[in-house]
Amino acid sequence: MQGENVTEHIVNIDETNASALLIEESHKRPVVVDFWADWCEPCKVLMPLLEKIANEYAGAFLLAKVNADEQQGIAQQLGVRSLPTVMVIQGGQPVDGFAGAQTETFVRDMLAKYLPKPWDALVQQAEAAMAEGDYTEALTLLRQAWNDSNQEHGITMAYAHALIEAMRLDEAETVLDGVRMADKDAAYEQLRAQLEIKREASKSPEIEALEKKLAENPDDLDVRYQLGVQYTDNGQFREAMEHLVEILRKDLDHGEGAAKRMLLDTISSLGKGDPLAVEYQRKLYSLLY
Repeated sequence: MQGENVTEHIVNIDETNASALLIEESHKRPVVVDFWADWCEPCKVLMPLLEKIANEYAGAFLLAKVNADEQQGIAQQLGVRSLPTVMVIQGGQPVDGFAGAQTETFVRDMLAKYLPKPWDALVQQAEAAMAEGDYTEALTLLRQAWNDSNQEHGITMAYAHALIEAMRLDEAETVLDGVRMADKDAAYEQLRAQLEIKREASKSPEIEALEKKLAENPDDLDVRYQLGVQYTDNGQFREAMEHLVEILRKDLDHGEGAAKRMLLDTISSLGKGDPLAVEYQRKLYSLLY
C-alpha cells in the first residue's frame, strides 16, 4: 500500500496528528502534503518521486501523506477536489501546490522556492571552518558547493575568498577569471584587489633572494629545495610542489628523501580530493613508477 513508506521525513496523516504535523510543524519547516488514494494511477507515479526528494532533502521539509478516501474530512477542509493534489504549507497556511501528475523538474522547481538549497549547509560549515582558521576543510566544502551549485555566483565569491585567504592565489585567479562579465560586481572587484595585495605581500625578501639565486644557477637543487620550503610556508603550494617535482626529476632521493617527504606532506596537507593535490600526486606517481 502507498502509505506504508514512513520515515522521520515522511509521515501518514490522520485526525489524531493532522493539527500537529500539518499546522504546528509548518511553523518550523515547510510541510508538503500529498493527497492520494489506492484507485488513483497518477498517485502511484507521483508519491515515489516525492518520497525520493524528501529523503534527498533529509528533513528540510516534511512529506505528509493523506489517504483522501480514509481522511475525507481533512481533504475537504483543505479544499481538495481531485487526486493527486499536492500542497505546500508554511506558517500554518497553504502557500503553493498543484493537482494532477507533474514532471520531476516541475516538482523540484516548485519545492526549490521554499527549501534551502542542498549546498547551503556546505557553505555554512565552510564559514565555520574559516572562522576557526581551517582553510583546508573550508576549501573542501566550498569546492563541493561550488560544483554542486553549478558555480553559483555567491558561492564562487566565497570559494575565491577562501582560496585567497589560504594563499592559493593562482587558483583564486582562475576561479575569478571564470566569472561572467555581468557578474563582475563590487564583491568581485574587492576580491581582485585582495588577490593583488596578497601577491605583493607574498614576495618576502627571503623568497626574492632565493629566486634570484636560483635564476643564477638553475641546477642548484639545494636552493630549489629551500625555495620550495619557503613557498610551502607561504601557502604558495603550486609553486612549492613544482620546484619539488623538478628536484625529483633530477634526483629522486635528494636530501636523503627530504624532497620526496616534503612533497608528500604538502599533498596531504591540501586535503582529500583537492584538485591541486590530485594533480601533483599524479606527477609524483609518474616519477616513482
